[in-house]
Amino acid sequence: MSLWGGRFSHASDEILRALNDSIEFDHVLYAEDIEGSIVYARALADAKVITPAEAESIIGGLRQVMQEFDADAFEFAESDEDIHTAVERRLTEIVGEVGGKLHTGRSRNDQVATDFRLWAMRAADNLASELRLLQTALLSQAEGHCETVLPGYTHLQPAQPISVAHWLMSFFWMFERDLDRLRSARERMAECPLGSGALAGNPFPVDRHQIAADLGFERPSENSLDAVSDRDFVADLLYVASLCAVHLSRLAEDILIYSNPAFGFITLDDRYSTGSSLMPQKRNADPMELMRGKTGRLIGNLVGFLTTLKSLPSGYNKDLQEDKEPLFDSLANMFRLLPVITATVASLAINVDAMSEALSEDLLATDLADYLVKRGLPFRQAHHAVGAIVRMAAERGVALSDMDLDTLQGVSSHFDDDVAAVFDYGRSVEQRTSFGGTASAAVKLQIERAKAQLRR
Repeated sequence: MSLWGGRFSHASDEILRALNDSIEFDHVLYAEDIEGSIVYARALADAKVITPAEAESIIGGLRQVMQEFDADAFEFAESDEDIHTAVERRLTEIVGEVGGKLHTGRSRNDQVATDFRLWAMRAADNLASELRLLQTALLSQAEGHCETVLPGYTHLQPAQPISVAHWLMSFFWMFERDLDRLRSARERMAECPLGSGALAGNPFPVDRHQIAADLGFERPSENSLDAVSDRDFVADLLYVASLCAVHLSRLAEDILIYSNPAFGFITLDDRYSTGSSLMPQKRNADPMELMRGKTGRLIGNLVGFLTTLKSLPSGYNKDLQEDKEPLFDSLANMFRLLPVITATVASLAINVDAMSEALSEDLLATDLADYLVKRGLPFRQAHHAVGAIVRMAAERGVALSDMDLDTLQGVSSHFDDDVAAVFDYGRSVEQRTSFGGTASAAVKLQIERAKAQLRR
Protein backbone atom coordinates (compact mmCIF):
# COMPACT_ATOMS: atom_id res chain seq x y z
CA MET A 1 0.00 0.00 0.00
CA SER A 2 1.26 3.47 -0.89
CA LEU A 3 -0.06 6.68 0.59
CA TRP A 4 0.46 8.36 -2.77
CA GLY A 5 0.75 7.41 -6.45
CA GLY A 6 -2.36 8.46 -8.34
CA ARG A 7 -0.33 11.06 -10.19
CA PHE A 8 2.22 8.45 -11.35
CA SER A 9 1.96 5.91 -14.15
CA HIS A 10 4.81 3.74 -12.84
CA ALA A 11 5.66 2.46 -9.40
CA SER A 12 8.90 3.52 -7.77
CA ASP A 13 11.97 1.61 -8.89
CA GLU A 14 13.50 -0.70 -6.31
CA ILE A 15 16.69 1.31 -6.20
CA LEU A 16 14.67 4.42 -5.32
CA ARG A 17 12.75 2.47 -2.69
CA ALA A 18 16.02 1.41 -1.12
CA LEU A 19 17.02 5.06 -0.80
CA ASN A 20 13.65 6.58 0.00
CA ASP A 21 12.06 4.16 2.47
CA SER A 22 12.58 4.79 6.19
CA ILE A 23 10.75 1.80 7.69
CA GLU A 24 14.09 0.23 8.61
CA PHE A 25 14.60 2.80 11.36
CA ASP A 26 11.34 4.70 11.92
CA HIS A 27 9.39 1.55 12.87
CA VAL A 28 10.39 2.30 16.46
CA LEU A 29 7.89 5.17 16.37
CA TYR A 30 4.92 2.80 16.08
CA ALA A 31 3.48 3.61 19.53
CA GLU A 32 3.69 7.36 18.99
CA ASP A 33 2.23 7.04 15.49
CA ILE A 34 -0.74 5.03 16.73
CA GLU A 35 -1.34 7.29 19.74
CA GLY A 36 -1.33 10.34 17.49
CA SER A 37 -3.73 8.64 15.09
CA ILE A 38 -6.15 7.75 17.89
CA VAL A 39 -6.23 11.36 19.08
CA TYR A 40 -6.60 12.62 15.52
CA ALA A 41 -9.52 10.26 14.87
CA ARG A 42 -11.30 11.72 17.90
CA ALA A 43 -10.53 15.25 16.68
CA LEU A 44 -12.04 14.44 13.28
CA ALA A 45 -15.17 13.13 15.00
CA ASP A 46 -15.41 16.19 17.25
CA ALA A 47 -15.14 18.36 14.14
CA LYS A 48 -17.92 16.26 12.54
CA VAL A 49 -15.66 15.26 9.68
CA ILE A 50 -16.30 11.59 10.48
CA THR A 51 -19.08 10.06 12.54
CA PRO A 52 -18.57 8.86 16.11
CA ALA A 53 -19.14 5.30 14.92
CA GLU A 54 -16.44 5.68 12.27
CA ALA A 55 -14.08 7.12 14.84
CA GLU A 56 -14.68 4.20 17.21
CA SER A 57 -14.12 1.72 14.39
CA ILE A 58 -10.83 3.41 13.48
CA ILE A 59 -9.72 3.62 17.12
CA GLY A 60 -10.56 -0.03 17.71
CA GLY A 61 -8.54 -0.99 14.67
CA LEU A 62 -5.60 1.14 15.79
CA ARG A 63 -5.62 -0.51 19.21
CA GLN A 64 -5.47 -3.90 17.52
CA VAL A 65 -2.49 -2.71 15.48
CA MET A 66 -0.83 -1.52 18.71
CA GLN A 67 -1.39 -4.94 20.30
CA GLU A 68 0.23 -6.63 17.32
CA PHE A 69 3.30 -4.38 17.58
CA ASP A 70 3.52 -4.84 21.36
CA ALA A 71 3.36 -8.61 20.95
CA ASP A 72 5.99 -8.47 18.20
CA ALA A 73 3.38 -10.03 15.91
CA PHE A 74 3.00 -7.22 13.39
CA GLU A 75 3.81 -8.36 9.86
CA PHE A 76 5.35 -5.74 7.62
CA ALA A 77 4.50 -5.69 3.93
CA GLU A 78 7.03 -5.07 1.18
CA SER A 79 5.10 -1.93 0.25
CA ASP A 80 5.46 -0.35 3.72
CA GLU A 81 7.79 2.55 3.03
CA ASP A 82 7.55 4.02 6.54
CA ILE A 83 5.79 3.43 9.84
CA HIS A 84 2.84 5.64 8.82
CA THR A 85 2.24 3.56 5.69
CA ALA A 86 2.53 0.32 7.67
CA VAL A 87 0.03 1.39 10.34
CA GLU A 88 -2.53 2.78 7.88
CA ARG A 89 -2.21 -0.24 5.61
CA ARG A 90 -2.83 -2.64 8.49
CA LEU A 91 -5.65 -0.46 9.86
CA THR A 92 -7.45 -0.58 6.52
CA GLU A 93 -7.04 -4.35 6.40
CA ILE A 94 -8.76 -4.56 9.79
CA VAL A 95 -11.56 -1.95 9.48
CA GLY A 96 -11.97 -1.61 5.73
CA GLU A 97 -12.34 1.57 3.70
CA VAL A 98 -13.24 3.70 6.72
CA GLY A 99 -9.56 3.46 7.64
CA GLY A 100 -8.84 5.73 4.68
CA LYS A 101 -10.73 8.54 6.38
CA LEU A 102 -8.15 8.81 9.13
CA HIS A 103 -5.73 10.78 6.98
CA THR A 104 -8.30 13.49 6.19
CA GLY A 105 -6.60 16.88 6.52
CA ARG A 106 -3.43 15.24 7.79
CA SER A 107 -0.06 14.92 6.07
CA ARG A 108 2.84 12.66 6.82
CA ASN A 109 4.68 15.95 7.36
CA ASP A 110 2.76 16.89 10.52
CA GLN A 111 2.32 13.24 11.44
CA VAL A 112 6.03 12.39 11.57
CA ALA A 113 6.89 15.67 13.28
CA THR A 114 4.36 14.79 15.98
CA ASP A 115 5.53 11.19 16.32
CA PHE A 116 9.15 12.19 16.64
CA ARG A 117 8.48 14.94 19.17
CA LEU A 118 6.52 12.49 21.33
CA TRP A 119 9.39 10.02 21.12
CA ALA A 120 11.94 12.72 21.92
CA MET A 121 9.96 13.95 24.93
CA ARG A 122 9.86 10.45 26.40
CA ALA A 123 13.53 9.89 25.62
CA ALA A 124 14.37 13.16 27.39
CA ASP A 125 12.45 12.01 30.47
CA ASN A 126 14.30 8.67 30.46
CA LEU A 127 17.65 10.40 30.02
CA ALA A 128 16.87 12.64 33.00
CA SER A 129 16.13 9.57 35.12
CA GLU A 130 19.45 7.96 34.16
CA LEU A 131 21.35 11.13 34.99
CA ARG A 132 19.68 11.30 38.39
CA LEU A 133 20.88 7.75 39.11
CA LEU A 134 24.44 8.76 38.24
CA GLN A 135 24.20 11.84 40.44
CA THR A 136 22.90 9.69 43.28
CA ALA A 137 25.91 7.37 42.96
CA LEU A 138 28.32 10.32 43.01
CA LEU A 139 26.56 11.79 46.02
CA SER A 140 26.61 8.50 47.91
CA GLN A 141 30.35 8.07 47.39
CA ALA A 142 31.02 11.70 48.29
CA GLU A 143 29.17 11.48 51.63
CA GLY A 144 31.70 8.94 52.90
CA HIS A 145 34.78 10.97 51.93
CA CYS A 146 34.31 14.56 53.04
CA GLU A 147 37.57 14.37 55.05
CA THR A 148 39.53 12.07 52.72
CA VAL A 149 42.33 14.12 51.14
CA LEU A 150 43.90 13.60 47.73
CA PRO A 151 46.10 15.74 45.50
CA GLY A 152 44.16 18.13 43.30
CA TYR A 153 45.54 18.86 39.86
CA THR A 154 45.62 21.65 37.32
CA HIS A 155 47.30 20.99 33.95
CA LEU A 156 47.51 17.41 35.36
CA GLN A 157 50.25 18.71 37.69
CA PRO A 158 49.97 18.54 41.50
CA ALA A 159 48.29 21.76 42.66
CA GLN A 160 46.53 21.81 46.05
CA PRO A 161 44.99 19.27 48.42
CA ILE A 162 41.26 18.69 48.03
CA SER A 163 38.81 16.20 49.45
CA VAL A 164 37.59 13.16 47.54
CA ALA A 165 34.05 14.40 48.10
CA HIS A 166 34.94 17.73 46.48
CA TRP A 167 36.31 15.90 43.43
CA LEU A 168 33.21 13.73 43.10
CA MET A 169 30.81 16.60 43.63
CA SER A 170 32.44 18.57 40.81
CA PHE A 171 30.89 16.03 38.43
CA PHE A 172 27.53 16.14 40.20
CA TRP A 173 27.21 19.81 39.25
CA MET A 174 28.30 19.17 35.66
CA PHE A 175 25.46 16.68 35.29
CA GLU A 176 23.09 19.08 37.05
CA ARG A 177 23.78 21.59 34.30
CA ASP A 178 23.08 18.85 31.76
CA LEU A 179 19.75 18.22 33.46
CA ASP A 180 18.94 21.91 33.38
CA ARG A 181 19.65 22.00 29.65
CA LEU A 182 17.57 18.87 29.22
CA ARG A 183 14.62 20.39 31.08
CA SER A 184 14.85 23.49 28.90
CA ALA A 185 14.98 21.42 25.71
CA ARG A 186 12.08 19.29 26.94
CA GLU A 187 9.95 22.39 27.49
CA ARG A 188 10.66 23.68 23.99
CA MET A 189 9.90 20.38 22.29
CA ALA A 190 6.46 20.11 23.96
CA GLU A 191 4.80 21.87 21.02
CA CYS A 192 2.36 19.85 18.91
CA PRO A 193 2.56 20.03 15.09
CA LEU A 194 -0.44 17.76 14.47
CA GLY A 195 -3.14 19.55 12.52
CA SER A 196 -0.66 21.58 10.50
CA GLY A 197 -1.18 19.51 7.37
CA ALA A 198 1.56 19.42 4.78
CA LEU A 199 2.47 23.08 5.33
CA ALA A 200 -0.61 25.33 5.03
CA GLY A 201 -2.75 24.13 7.93
CA ASN A 202 -5.84 21.94 8.22
CA PRO A 203 -8.97 22.80 6.17
CA PHE A 204 -11.19 20.98 8.66
CA PRO A 205 -12.15 22.53 12.04
CA VAL A 206 -10.08 20.23 14.25
CA ASP A 207 -9.26 21.63 17.69
CA ARG A 208 -5.47 21.77 17.72
CA HIS A 209 -5.33 22.90 21.35
CA GLN A 210 -7.30 19.83 22.38
CA ILE A 211 -5.16 17.59 20.18
CA ALA A 212 -2.04 18.97 21.87
CA ALA A 213 -3.49 18.46 25.35
CA ASP A 214 -4.65 14.92 24.59
CA LEU A 215 -1.17 13.94 23.43
CA GLY A 216 0.58 15.46 26.44
CA PHE A 217 2.00 18.53 24.71
CA GLU A 218 1.98 21.93 26.36
CA ARG A 219 0.63 23.79 23.32
CA PRO A 220 0.08 23.54 19.57
CA SER A 221 2.69 24.93 17.20
CA GLU A 222 2.12 28.56 16.20
CA ASN A 223 2.80 28.32 12.47
CA SER A 224 1.99 25.35 10.23
CA LEU A 225 4.82 26.04 7.77
CA ASP A 226 7.36 26.15 10.57
CA ALA A 227 5.79 23.23 12.42
CA VAL A 228 6.37 20.62 9.73
CA SER A 229 10.02 21.54 9.21
CA ASP A 230 11.12 22.47 12.73
CA ARG A 231 13.77 20.06 13.96
CA ASP A 232 15.28 22.34 16.57
CA PHE A 233 14.17 19.84 19.18
CA VAL A 234 16.38 17.20 17.56
CA ALA A 235 19.37 19.55 17.52
CA ASP A 236 18.64 20.52 21.13
CA LEU A 237 18.59 16.93 22.30
CA LEU A 238 21.67 16.02 20.27
CA TYR A 239 23.50 18.97 21.86
CA VAL A 240 22.43 18.02 25.38
CA ALA A 241 23.51 14.43 24.78
CA SER A 242 26.82 15.55 23.25
CA LEU A 243 27.75 17.89 26.09
CA CYS A 244 26.65 15.34 28.67
CA ALA A 245 28.87 12.80 26.90
CA VAL A 246 31.75 15.29 27.15
CA HIS A 247 31.19 15.38 30.92
CA LEU A 248 31.01 11.58 31.04
CA SER A 249 34.26 11.48 29.09
CA ARG A 250 35.94 13.81 31.59
CA LEU A 251 34.79 11.65 34.50
CA ALA A 252 35.96 8.56 32.62
CA GLU A 253 39.36 10.14 32.07
CA ASP A 254 39.77 10.85 35.78
CA ILE A 255 38.78 7.28 36.58
CA LEU A 256 41.29 5.99 34.03
CA ILE A 257 44.07 8.11 35.51
CA TYR A 258 43.28 7.50 39.16
CA SER A 259 42.84 3.74 38.69
CA ASN A 260 46.22 3.44 36.96
CA PRO A 261 48.63 1.71 39.38
CA ALA A 262 50.97 4.69 39.04
CA PHE A 263 48.31 6.61 40.97
CA GLY A 264 46.32 3.82 42.58
CA PHE A 265 43.79 6.22 44.10
CA ILE A 266 40.80 4.08 43.13
CA THR A 267 40.14 0.49 42.13
CA LEU A 268 37.41 -0.54 39.73
CA ASP A 269 35.16 -3.44 40.54
CA ASP A 270 36.01 -6.55 38.51
CA ARG A 271 32.53 -6.41 36.98
CA TYR A 272 33.41 -3.11 35.28
CA SER A 273 36.98 -3.94 34.23
CA THR A 274 38.37 -6.09 31.47
CA GLY A 275 41.53 -8.11 30.95
CA SER A 276 44.12 -8.68 28.27
CA SER A 277 44.14 -11.59 25.82
CA LEU A 278 47.93 -11.76 26.21
CA MET A 279 48.99 -10.19 29.52
CA PRO A 280 47.47 -12.00 32.51
CA GLN A 281 48.13 -9.20 34.99
CA LYS A 282 46.15 -6.52 33.17
CA ARG A 283 43.08 -4.77 34.59
CA ASN A 284 41.81 -2.47 31.89
CA ALA A 285 39.19 0.21 32.38
CA ASP A 286 37.83 -0.44 28.88
CA PRO A 287 34.34 0.91 29.68
CA MET A 288 35.88 4.29 30.50
CA GLU A 289 37.77 4.29 27.22
CA LEU A 290 34.50 3.59 25.44
CA MET A 291 33.02 6.59 27.25
CA ARG A 292 35.70 8.74 25.64
CA GLY A 293 35.34 7.08 22.25
CA LYS A 294 31.55 7.30 22.10
CA THR A 295 31.74 11.01 22.87
CA GLY A 296 33.34 11.66 19.49
CA ARG A 297 30.53 9.73 17.86
CA LEU A 298 27.85 11.79 19.61
CA ILE A 299 29.55 15.05 18.70
CA GLY A 300 29.70 13.82 15.10
CA ASN A 301 25.96 13.13 15.13
CA LEU A 302 25.29 16.68 16.29
CA VAL A 303 27.58 18.31 13.74
CA GLY A 304 26.30 16.11 10.93
CA PHE A 305 22.68 16.92 11.69
CA LEU A 306 23.29 20.66 11.92
CA THR A 307 24.97 20.44 8.53
CA THR A 308 21.85 18.69 7.18
CA LEU A 309 19.65 21.55 8.41
CA LYS A 310 21.87 24.23 6.91
CA SER A 311 20.33 26.02 3.90
CA LEU A 312 17.08 24.04 3.80
CA PRO A 313 14.29 26.07 2.15
CA SER A 314 10.98 26.68 3.91
CA GLY A 315 8.63 23.78 4.53
CA TYR A 316 9.23 20.07 4.72
CA ASN A 317 12.11 18.63 2.69
CA LYS A 318 13.11 14.98 2.42
CA ASP A 319 16.49 15.89 3.92
CA LEU A 320 14.66 15.90 7.25
CA GLN A 321 14.38 12.12 7.08
CA GLU A 322 18.00 12.27 8.25
CA ASP A 323 16.82 13.51 11.66
CA LYS A 324 16.05 10.17 13.26
CA GLU A 325 19.10 7.97 12.90
CA PRO A 326 21.51 10.45 14.56
CA LEU A 327 19.20 10.98 17.52
CA PHE A 328 18.31 7.29 17.83
CA ASP A 329 22.02 6.47 17.77
CA SER A 330 23.09 9.16 20.24
CA LEU A 331 20.44 8.32 22.79
CA ALA A 332 20.90 4.57 22.39
CA ASN A 333 24.56 5.07 23.22
CA MET A 334 23.74 7.32 26.17
CA PHE A 335 21.42 4.65 27.53
CA ARG A 336 24.26 2.12 27.20
CA LEU A 337 26.89 4.37 28.75
CA LEU A 338 25.05 5.82 31.73
CA PRO A 339 24.18 2.57 33.56
CA VAL A 340 27.79 1.39 33.24
CA ILE A 341 29.39 4.56 34.56
CA THR A 342 26.76 4.77 37.32
CA ALA A 343 27.56 1.22 38.43
CA THR A 344 31.29 1.93 38.15
CA VAL A 345 31.04 5.01 40.39
CA ALA A 346 28.80 3.25 42.90
CA SER A 347 31.25 0.34 43.23
CA LEU A 348 34.53 2.31 43.22
CA ALA A 349 36.97 1.40 45.95
CA ILE A 350 38.59 4.58 47.30
CA ASN A 351 42.21 3.81 48.27
CA VAL A 352 42.78 6.30 51.09
CA ASP A 353 46.35 5.20 51.83
CA ALA A 354 47.46 5.62 48.23
CA MET A 355 45.98 9.11 48.14
CA SER A 356 47.74 10.00 51.38
CA GLU A 357 51.07 8.71 50.11
CA ALA A 358 50.71 10.82 46.96
CA LEU A 359 50.47 14.05 48.96
CA SER A 360 53.64 16.12 48.70
CA GLU A 361 54.47 19.35 50.49
CA ASP A 362 54.66 21.22 47.20
CA LEU A 363 50.86 21.07 47.35
CA LEU A 364 51.08 23.40 50.37
CA ALA A 365 53.07 26.13 48.62
CA THR A 366 49.93 28.26 48.23
CA ASP A 367 49.20 27.81 51.93
CA LEU A 368 52.71 29.07 52.65
CA ALA A 369 52.02 32.16 50.55
CA ASP A 370 48.70 32.64 52.34
CA TYR A 371 50.58 32.46 55.66
CA LEU A 372 52.68 35.45 54.57
CA VAL A 373 49.63 37.35 53.31
CA LYS A 374 47.97 36.97 56.70
CA ARG A 375 51.04 38.63 58.16
CA GLY A 376 50.73 41.66 55.95
CA LEU A 377 52.79 40.79 52.88
CA PRO A 378 51.10 41.60 49.54
CA PHE A 379 50.22 38.39 47.71
CA ARG A 380 52.46 39.05 44.71
CA GLN A 381 55.47 39.42 47.03
CA ALA A 382 54.39 36.38 49.01
CA HIS A 383 54.04 34.34 45.80
CA HIS A 384 57.55 35.35 44.72
CA ALA A 385 59.04 34.59 48.14
CA VAL A 386 57.49 31.12 48.34
CA GLY A 387 58.58 30.41 44.77
CA ALA A 388 62.15 31.13 45.84
CA ILE A 389 61.78 28.83 48.87
CA VAL A 390 60.38 26.02 46.66
CA ARG A 391 63.36 26.39 44.34
CA MET A 392 65.82 26.31 47.26
CA ALA A 393 64.19 23.19 48.72
CA ALA A 394 64.33 21.44 45.35
CA GLU A 395 68.00 22.34 44.95
CA ARG A 396 68.76 20.96 48.42
CA GLY A 397 66.60 17.87 47.86
CA VAL A 398 64.52 18.47 51.01
CA ALA A 399 60.87 18.99 51.80
CA LEU A 400 59.51 22.47 52.39
CA SER A 401 58.96 21.69 56.06
CA ASP A 402 62.67 20.87 56.40
CA MET A 403 63.69 24.40 55.53
CA ASP A 404 65.01 25.98 58.75
CA LEU A 405 63.51 29.18 60.11
CA ASP A 406 66.69 31.22 59.53
CA THR A 407 66.58 30.36 55.83
CA LEU A 408 62.89 31.22 55.62
CA GLN A 409 63.41 34.53 57.38
CA GLY A 410 66.27 35.26 55.03
CA VAL A 411 63.68 35.26 52.24
CA SER A 412 60.99 37.10 54.24
CA SER A 413 61.03 38.49 57.75
CA HIS A 414 57.32 37.69 57.99
CA PHE A 415 58.08 34.03 58.76
CA ASP A 416 57.92 32.97 62.41
CA ASP A 417 57.97 29.80 64.56
CA ASP A 418 54.31 29.03 63.85
CA VAL A 419 55.03 28.41 60.17
CA ALA A 420 55.31 24.68 60.93
CA ALA A 421 51.52 24.54 61.34
CA VAL A 422 51.15 25.23 57.60
CA PHE A 423 52.46 21.77 56.70
CA ASP A 424 49.25 19.91 57.43
CA TYR A 425 47.18 18.65 54.47
CA GLY A 426 43.98 18.39 56.46
CA ARG A 427 44.41 21.93 57.74
CA SER A 428 44.95 23.14 54.18
CA VAL A 429 41.68 21.57 53.04
CA GLU A 430 39.73 22.82 56.05
CA GLN A 431 40.82 26.41 55.43
CA ARG A 432 38.91 26.48 52.13
CA THR A 433 35.59 27.28 53.78
CA SER A 434 34.21 29.68 51.19
CA PHE A 435 30.96 28.69 49.47
CA GLY A 436 31.77 25.90 47.02
CA GLY A 437 35.17 25.25 48.62
CA THR A 438 36.79 21.94 49.55
CA ALA A 439 36.57 22.27 53.34
CA SER A 440 34.44 19.50 54.82
CA ALA A 441 31.80 21.97 56.04
CA ALA A 442 31.58 23.57 52.61
CA VAL A 443 31.39 20.19 50.87
CA LYS A 444 28.72 18.98 53.27
CA LEU A 445 26.72 22.08 52.41
CA GLN A 446 27.20 21.21 48.72
CA ILE A 447 25.91 17.72 49.43
CA GLU A 448 22.82 19.04 51.20
CA ARG A 449 22.11 21.39 48.34
CA ALA A 450 22.63 18.51 45.92
CA LYS A 451 20.15 16.38 47.83
CA ALA A 452 17.63 19.19 47.50
CA GLN A 453 18.23 19.16 43.72
CA LEU A 454 17.59 15.41 43.61
CA ARG A 455 14.26 15.94 45.36
CA ARG A 456 13.05 18.41 42.70
